[in-house]
Amino acid sequence: MIKLGIIGFGNWGQHLVRNFYGNHNFKIEKVADCRQERLNIFHKLFPAISTASNHHEIINDPDIEAVAIATPVYTHYQLAKSALEKRKHVLLEKPMTSSSAEAMELITLAGKNGLSLMVDHVLLYTTAVQRIKQLIDNGTIGKVKYLDSTRINLGIFQPDVNVLWDLAPHDLSVLFHLISEKPYSLNATGISLTKTGIENIAFLTINFESGLIAHFNCSWVSPVKIRMMLIGGDSKMIVFNDLEPVEKVKVYDSGFSIKTDELTKQQQFDYRTGDIFCPKTKNSEALALMVEDFAQSILNNKTPVSDLNCGFSIIKTLEASSISLRNKGKEVIIK
Repeated sequence: MIKLGIIGFGNWGQHLVRNFYGNHNFKIEKVADCRQERLNIFHKLFPAISTASNHHEIINDPDIEAVAIATPVYTHYQLAKSALEKRKHVLLEKPMTSSSAEAMELITLAGKNGLSLMVDHVLLYTTAVQRIKQLIDNGTIGKVKYLDSTRINLGIFQPDVNVLWDLAPHDLSVLFHLISEKPYSLNATGISLTKTGIENIAFLTINFESGLIAHFNCSWVSPVKIRMMLIGGDSKMIVFNDLEPVEKVKVYDSGFSIKTDELTKQQQFDYRTGDIFCPKTKNSEALALMVEDFAQSILNNKTPVSDLNCGFSIIKTLEASSISLRNKGKEVIIK
């Protein structure tokens, strides 16, 4: 069994603890959190597992082989770097780091030491996203022309990152998982409705040289919670509603064709509305699959579904979006 330490027992950390505890490949040796009230809650749930109020007790423990980090993003780089330098495998909560330079340094360090470094983009492990990828890869919807994502709700306001850094990584991970083409440029606009200066409503548009366009609507100040993605192909279209309990994925045999009138030379549009197909998806916990993928990356050197290329691409995109936001939506080339 892989001896594991978990740093952070907040909202996401408690989900990690539950799933690592239930995986036969891991043994949780210690959980660290600087908040005593969180450790008190942990003690009631898992009295047999040791705790620490300082992350150094996990980083410096020679018996611990892997570390899961579920802390604010500004702490990720230093915690992960310290763990990798101690030759421990690392799982990071998303987003990976605060900058692409930090992310690349961690990737280089992990490669140098032969260690697994993974970011928990858990949406990639849902059967819905896996099914969508199959539909795209087998040509069911034709060539993808656009992706339009909406991820909005009321709260939770983050004190250290804007709404794009908080919410967009979920849907960006899906974009980069489904589309192999690298983005060319982006534009981002947003507004802060608080005195913090941190954007809590933002819109991100990503451009590809092929003509593919991806749009993301993120908000902490919506009266309703929406988790929806539209994917348009030149043959069919997909609607992915993550809040739908059963039929999360629907394939619409809808589209249009264009022809030119011989007399007027004007374009005419012929619209097609066909059947709706709901592919079957299993109800399995995505986080449990992610934990198992992390185990296999350690035990069998398997490249995880949520690989480093995806994690790094997301940080580069978020970094460029911050530049565009500061310049009122100016196009930023993604290098």
